[in-house]
Amino acid sequence: MAGGIVESWVGSYRYLSDAPGREGEERGRESFRFDWHEDGTQVISAHTEIDDPPAVVRDMSLRLGPDRQPRECFKRLAVGGRFTGTALFHFSETEAACEALLASEGRISQRIPLKAPIASFGSHAIVNDGLHLALYDLERGPGEQHFTGLFLSSPDHRGATGPMLFPIDLSIAYFGLETLKTVLGRVEAHHFAYTNVPGLPLEHPHYDLWCTTDGSFLLLQATVEGYMQTRYELASLERRRVGRDS
Repeated sequence: MAGGIVESWVGSYRYLSDAPGREGEERGRESFRFDWHEDGTQVISAHTEIDDPPAVVRDMSLRLGPDRQPRECFKRLAVGGRFTGTALFHFSETEAACEALLASEGRISQRIPLKAPIASFGSHAIVNDGLHLALYDLERGPGEQHFTGLFLSSPDHRGATGPMLFPIDLSIAYFGLETLKTVLGRVEAHHFAYTNVPGLPLEHPHYDLWCTTDGSFLLLQATVEGYMQTRYELASLERRRVGRDS
């Protein structure tokens, strides 16, 4: 057993423009890794590059417990070629905490009391966006469900500020199963959308997402309307199982 990891997925996304005159133009990229550990925890790491000015470079590592609830997250951010901030987030049943070093504010410490464990944490990595979809109760079928008790590392739509704790709510709509043509071939996917994100200073445009049906909620494709006019596509995926004799 290699370091207690029983399975790893390594992959990447392409960030593409849907804006008139830029259709299909690459505007960024993301590489990611999922590690499932023997104790049931899951670690998701991602490196993101957004080319549109001001350029964004972001590294993050998020750990989920066996119950899929966030435990901690590390994030480092550069905007416009300059260091913007780095932070360590920690989540218990009673508190959300952040220790950060920011280029503008210096060292900051946040402690936010909780009445219940947080529902989900958003680091702004595209692979992370798929994880929120696990909140939806699929047994209730198509419709819209509203969730409270989420946090983001930035209220900016590109995640280009902070990083700091920012509380939000989230409305998720589910439309059912659809067949997609992907890098994995033709696959059946759940079609969701983020329809409302109360708490953001600027309303987020309508955001459609398609994810796997295997329970991992791996994002396969996504499109954002409005001023963003962008889409994200899974570009590669390699699954690695680690045997006990490895």
